[in-house]
Amino acid sequence: MLQPHARAVGAALAATGALLLTGLTGSAGAAPAAADPAAPSAAETLRADAAPPALLRALQRDLGLDARQAERRLANEAEAGATAGRLRVALGADFAGAWVGGAESETLTVATTDAADVRRIEAQGADAAVVRRSLAELDAAKAALDRAATARPGAAADAPVRYVDVRGNTLTVLAARPSAARSLLAAAGIDGALVRVRTSTETPRPLYDLRGGDAYYMNGSGRCSVGFPVTRGTQQGFATAGHCGRAGTSTTGYNQAAQGTFQASTFPGRDMAWVATNSNWTATPYVKGAGGQNVQVTGSTQAPVGSSVCRSGSTTGWHCGTIQQLNTSVTYPEGTITGVTRTSVCAEPGDSGGSYISGSQAQGVTSGGSGNCRTGGTTYFQPLNPLLQSYGLTLKTNASGPGDPGDPGDPGDPGEPGGTWAAGTVYQAGDTVTYGGASYRCLQAHQAQAGWEPPNTPALWQRA
Repeated sequence: MLQPHARAVGAALAATGALLLTGLTGSAGAAPAAADPAAPSAAETLRADAAPPALLRALQRDLGLDARQAERRLANEAEAGATAGRLRVALGADFAGAWVGGAESETLTVATTDAADVRRIEAQGADAAVVRRSLAELDAAKAALDRAATARPGAAADAPVRYVDVRGNTLTVLAARPSAARSLLAAAGIDGALVRVRTSTETPRPLYDLRGGDAYYMNGSGRCSVGFPVTRGTQQGFATAGHCGRAGTSTTGYNQAAQGTFQASTFPGRDMAWVATNSNWTATPYVKGAGGQNVQVTGSTQAPVGSSVCRSGSTTGWHCGTIQQLNTSVTYPEGTITGVTRTSVCAEPGDSGGSYISGSQAQGVTSGGSGNCRTGGTTYFQPLNPLLQSYGLTLKTNASGPGDPGDPGDPGDPGEPGGTWAAGTVYQAGDTVTYGGASYRCLQAHQAQAGWEPPNTPALWQRA
């Protein structure tokens, strides 16, 4: 059963000396506006100060940081995500991706296909990279490649990983046999100039096993890890990986007590599922950290490439690394999975379904990977926001936003002053809503919650 108590950690961001990146407001053609000093920063909105000591220690161990560097890194990543979101809106079709770099994620780089955008990017405190291909062009090529992989499973098995590398401005394919990659590219009709084929021995597989551990068990046998506690109306439960069970699969908890039943599951294609629990189990806004300590979850804002991310699993516990690529496709022996995130975090069988979190922001659930936590490895997680959206779930959080001190974890009521914005809805970057008679554009993917109304969260919403 999940721990019922939280450990609150209040770290003053002003004392960390974190780099605070300001963002654009207005339309793509408008000049940058001065930041509103009364508006909450992205670090405040996303509760970068909510990281408990156990998470900070894991970042220090796995990323080679000291305590102050770990704190500054989390604050910088929150600010970088908001600035990248504003620049994505401003650059429009020219946008070619963004990533953070440096031990403290002190550098944000934003890529564009138009050299005229350089001054605009640099005015927001970011480095500019002028590249040949937009992110939209590379994403479209990857989608065509995914369709070819689905139609040719044999070739896909020998070229199992495919992703857009925003740093290299290419579509990258990892292949045991380069000829298999070339076969897929030819079938997809993709220009070879867009693609880099890398020879790799990586063989991703789903991470489940029959070993014992503090987790949950499917039909009393196979073991996986709880992802994030969720609710659906009054029903409580948790999100996890689809390959762990099918709809109707019963679960028992780490203590072998009756727990719940898989309500929905998708695998392959995606790797997501959710379990509805019985009344003996209570959804809490925490994930299990090192030594059993609680790690707070305050939202689900997607972190940018290069950001730190930590994973909790029943086999190997807490491990941290960085987000390498978003929107990755992986071919397992069971089939192809699309839309997962590639990371440098290690994992082992039994960790499947477990939590990935950046600072206090939920990122996703463990899908699969290669390697191990003794020699290192690569893992993939199913992003949480699409899972919440697909199944109509609300992430359990323990902190309301800066504009509303309401009940922690309550999805809230959009109430007055009205509009199309609604707490509990998953919004993607670029979505538009109305609130209080004004229109707003989403800057970063997240699930809305009370206190995160558009006027209160310039890190997440820009007035259109």
